[in-house]
Amino acid sequence: MNRKLPIIIVAFVVVVFAFGAWVHLRVAEPPESSPVGGMVVNVSIGGPFELTDHTGARMDDKALRGNYALIYFGYTSCPDVCPTELGGIAAAIDELGENGELVNPVMITIDPERDTPEVLAEYVPLFHDRLVGLTGTDAEIKDVAEKYRVFYRRFEDPNSTFYLMDHTSFVYLIDPYGGVASMFRYGTPHGDMADTIRQHMNARAKN
Repeated sequence: MNRKLPIIIVAFVVVVFAFGAWVHLRVAEPPESSPVGGMVVNVSIGGPFELTDHTGARMDDKALRGNYALIYFGYTSCPDVCPTELGGIAAAIDELGENGELVNPVMITIDPERDTPEVLAEYVPLFHDRLVGLTGTDAEIKDVAEKYRVFYRRFEDPNSTFYLMDHTSFVYLIDPYGGVASMFRYGTPHGDMADTIRQHMNARAKN
């Protein structure tokens, strides 16, 4: 009996530890902002911003209220990832047909040093005639990126004067009230993106 006691104690400790870990994970789970489509979204993602659009006018997040929006953080000198995602956004909006008019596509640059309104004005029409390009000061871009949990940093090659930007690549679906409804990972097929947007629209229409 004495030889079995340590085994019983160890088993008891393991069970207690496992239960405590389970409770911790349950408490730490982020709340969902929407029951349909896309990734689970923490409600703390997103927030107000005021930036400069590709026409040189100031624009804030309230300008997007009333419709849905697809927001992407990228930059015009991006060689592959950004053009792919912006192309996917445009294709998803076109696939929605008339409902696509209710979705505003937006690109917020993470490279304000190079992405002036003039540069954005030449870039955004290449993807969609309603795509809005937004830039700002370093502080403004840093602020909005932090609100959307976007990581970015400048990557320089010592043998070149040209630099690239490392950055996270998510597309954010914003609902008509300004909240983040869903997030799409890099490479999400535009058909899946359109289906998720349609689901959100249908769910809202029923409420």
